[in-house]
Amino acid sequence: MQVTVLGSGSPLPDPLRAGPSTLVRTTAGDLLFDCGRGVLMRAAAAGSAAGAFLAVFLTHLHSDHVTDLNDIFTMRWVTSLAPNPLLVFGPVGTADLMQATEAMLEPDIGYRLAHHDDLTWHPSSEVTEVEQGVIFTSGSVRVVAPSDHAPVHPTVAFRVEDGDQSVVIAGDTKPCPGLDELCADAGVLVHTVVRRDLIEQIGLPRLTDVLDYHSSVPEAAQTAARNGVRTLVLTHLVPAPAAGTEQQWLDQAEAHFQGNVVLASDLLVIDAAT
Repeated sequence: MQVTVLGSGSPLPDPLRAGPSTLVRTTAGDLLFDCGRGVLMRAAAAGSAAGAFLAVFLTHLHSDHVTDLNDIFTMRWVTSLAPNPLLVFGPVGTADLMQATEAMLEPDIGYRLAHHDDLTWHPSSEVTEVEQGVIFTSGSVRVVAPSDHAPVHPTVAFRVEDGDQSVVIAGDTKPCPGLDELCADAGVLVHTVVRRDLIEQIGLPRLTDVLDYHSSVPEAAQTAARNGVRTLVLTHLVPAPAAGTEQQWLDQAEAHFQGNVVLASDLLVIDAAT
């Protein structure tokens, strides 16, 4: 099993970092977790595409994690030679989001149906709203548990198991029992992090507000250590690391976690077997 960080950025546009998105390549196929800004551009660079996703999994419905859902929905439709519904799994509210997305695209759908004689079907999706338990099986098992990103509610994290390999996608969350449950002995944990020290130095209220519903670098490292994780991937980096400061992020994590620590960049690839 292989993990590719498609987007390591945050809501703030960054020329080097696409919006939050992670591709997990399993023996069953490609699984996409979240779909932030620029996801299909990064997927193309990784050798994947909207039509290749076995399913899309949303950790929560914050705009930076779903910005390009409409692009995936459209491109899957127009690049398929037959009806190919998009499978979407996410927290309660995901079905409403997909319905609103399709309604927003109604003019474009009409234009394309009128123009392409061989495109005779509408785009479609199959949505499953999830809370906890096994949610999807296709050669490998997907498990979901609640996370804690209050006041954004509900939010979920995901564990992918493929044979004896496992990957956890935490999404945006504080340390919580649900995430601990998923992380037990995981091979890879992909975890959103913020730098509390830098954000407090900046001091802007709208930025310091994020501290009460994200994990700091030490907190993510403590989650990994507490649950026997092998490799911790720090992503959704707020604020984005300035050139030459990357080691500071690693040092904060390594003070609490003795396993492998990786600072994400777009198109970084991690082998879950190592």
